[in-house]
Amino acid sequence: MTSTHEQWDIVSGVGITALAVAGGRAVESQREDRLINDPYAADLVAAAGSTMFTEMENSPAELLEAMSGYLGVRTRFFDEYFLRAAAGGVQQAVILASGLDTRAFRLAWPEGLRVFEIDQPKVLQFKDDTLNRIDAEPGSDRRVVPVDLRDDWASALEAAGFDATKPTAWLAEGLLPYLPPEAEAQLLATVDRLSAPGSRLSIEHMAGPRDRFATDEMQAIGRQWGIDLLGLFSTDDRPDPEDVLKRAGWQVRREPTNEIAAGYGRELPGFTRRFAEVGCMLTAFRES
Repeated sequence: MTSTHEQWDIVSGVGITALAVAGGRAVESQREDRLINDPYAADLVAAAGSTMFTEMENSPAELLEAMSGYLGVRTRFFDEYFLRAAAGGVQQAVILASGLDTRAFRLAWPEGLRVFEIDQPKVLQFKDDTLNRIDAEPGSDRRVVPVDLRDDWASALEAAGFDATKPTAWLAEGLLPYLPPEAEAQLLATVDRLSAPGSRLSIEHMAGPRDRFATDEMQAIGRQWGIDLLGLFSTDDRPDPEDVLKRAGWQVRREPTNEIAAGYGRELPGFTRRFAEVGCMLTAFRES
């Protein structure tokens, strides 16, 4: 499928945020109080050869601790979401805008469960090339779907073996803040259409006006690392995804991010505390 939209690799556009997230997971995995262990994140970061990480390594220790701390909480939450879904009988998982996600490799999936990763072709190719070089083996029936989410990704997903009659666990992690309102609406509508009874969806959501988390401090951090963070965010108003899903018949649970962090015994410092104060994790279930 040929896309008419702008494409990016792992060191440009939104792709570079996937690299930053992998860097955060690598730092978190080295902490004595780590919430997750991603044995592949450091290799993915090193393979990119990005100067951004030279800047990150020279950042104050408290800044790296704050970033890894937030990503540790977020990653742990969604790890547990997938494992509960698999234990509950879900037969396939779909990671939307998967970036450098390594859950298909590092989680204990039931035999035969399919994990679909959807992202830009160059991003997925970089990840596959790197993981192949270090002989990483997936612990699931992993299927990559190299397609832009602004294109007909549903058809590409089904062509990769997705079965809309089976319960699915969907994940939108670190995705919605970058989507304009119409793209977010289309994504939620497509997930709804493809979800059989017993399906679940989990979303990282920033509640309220977008300028609440688009702070000068975040802009300064982005400049230090060579990323226009705020330029990547979509600040246009849109309906709350909880309301959208409830109208479509989903049951939705809303958990504030700062409460999730407290439940893991993790205190989020600096800008990530303010980020967590406006953030929440939504987990939706389709009963029928």
